[in-house]
Amino acid sequence: MSAPSPSPAPGRNRKVLGRLSLPERTFVTDALRTETVGGVLLLAAAIAALIWANTPIRESYESVRDFHVGPASLGLDLSIEHWAADGLLAVFFFVAGIELKREMVAGDLRDPRAAALPVVAALCGMAVPALVYTLVNVTGGGSLDGWAVPTATDIAFALAVLAVIGTSLPSALRAFLLTLAVVDDLFAILIIAVFFTENLNFAALGGAAAGLAVFWLLLRKGVHGWYVYVPLALVIWGLMYNSGVHATIAGVAMGLMLRCTTRKDEGERRSPGERVEHLVRPLSAGLAVPLFALFSAGVAVSGGALGEVFTQPETLGVVLGLVVGKAVGIFGGTWLTARFTRASLSDDLAWPDVFAVSSLAGIGFTVSLLIGELAFAGDKALTDEVKAAVLMGSLIAAALSAVLLKVRNAKYRRLWEDEERDDDLDGIPDIYEQDNPAYHLRMAEIHERKAAEHRRLAEVTGGASEENDGPA
Repeated sequence: MSAPSPSPAPGRNRKVLGRLSLPERTFVTDALRTETVGGVLLLAAAIAALIWANTPIRESYESVRDFHVGPASLGLDLSIEHWAADGLLAVFFFVAGIELKREMVAGDLRDPRAAALPVVAALCGMAVPALVYTLVNVTGGGSLDGWAVPTATDIAFALAVLAVIGTSLPSALRAFLLTLAVVDDLFAILIIAVFFTENLNFAALGGAAAGLAVFWLLLRKGVHGWYVYVPLALVIWGLMYNSGVHATIAGVAMGLMLRCTTRKDEGERRSPGERVEHLVRPLSAGLAVPLFALFSAGVAVSGGALGEVFTQPETLGVVLGLVVGKAVGIFGGTWLTARFTRASLSDDLAWPDVFAVSSLAGIGFTVSLLIGELAFAGDKALTDEVKAAVLMGSLIAAALSAVLLKVRNAKYRRLWEDEERDDDLDGIPDIYEQDNPAYHLRMAEIHERKAAEHRRLAEVTGGASEENDGPA
């Protein structure tokens, strides 16, 4: 198997959203495949929660959601909803930590020039929604506590939308969306850690830090075995929860500690981080996140409640932040980065494509719901209203992006087919071998073989024709 041609070095003529290198494309394809399946499950769980919470059996939903379980002596007598938000989402953030580590050491974020685009786009895509929310609530006299709610992007839900509408989005745009979500998750984690931490228990925090140090030392010593790391991870999580810092931070910290580079001298084909991510990602996308959605998305969505979403400053700020702030922020950040780094957009794409993907990032479901719960923890009614606003904003963003992407879907399909074509059947898309002399030699041999087969077929057909034309 011939090696793919290297990606062009960044420079004056660097392309924005250009073709991915073959290894990066393979990783993105595998990661997004799992996220898409998880996104469909997430969508199904959210719909199930809404149906369950808006039918005559609503009381059963509330009783299950509010049922407490866990050792009270360890400070872990929590409701099912609480376990889903603090426990299951720690698995989600663990995977996010591995993704972030991989991007920083082996992906787009390791090159400062390449990293500038998704980092600036993600920062603008968080700052502008927060600004939109703040402006709406300052002018409307609402609470500023929810400024962070519309800042998050839910990659799994966004990919579920792509799967439902059936668009053939090119891998460069999908990778851009994935990298945006990784950077977005990082800043969401920082927001949760800095702005939603109160009443620190320094003894528990010190214990969690000591546990993380042991976790790191075991990794560096090459100790193997899930039976070592899983119990230690549970202890670290429990201590982090009792420290007052949101427990999902423990998941991120452990994910960032995993090594995400391969050691060629030891014959490694995949790094430990990639192996663990491959094992844990299905658990995160297929179980943890859907269960969180099931116990967090169940809010009343009557006509009156939906109407109030557009009249209260807090909820209106969330909707506008997701729909308008995300699209404008990410698109503006991308355009400014391209403008001031003298980079040009890929020849295969246009700026409306970037805006369509930016609007898709307005789907802020999972982390937005979590931040909404944290921001208005003392007001159950407002928490439910903000959750309804997150659902409404995500739905509008999904519908808007679906329309924008469908308009260009014929173009996307041609690009996708070009990316997938493998005429020489060597397992490497032809687009990555066009500068390889060996590829052209193989293709010439294939064409010659097909021409020979065609000549033989013509001779056989001609011979049969002559026999038919002879005397009876």
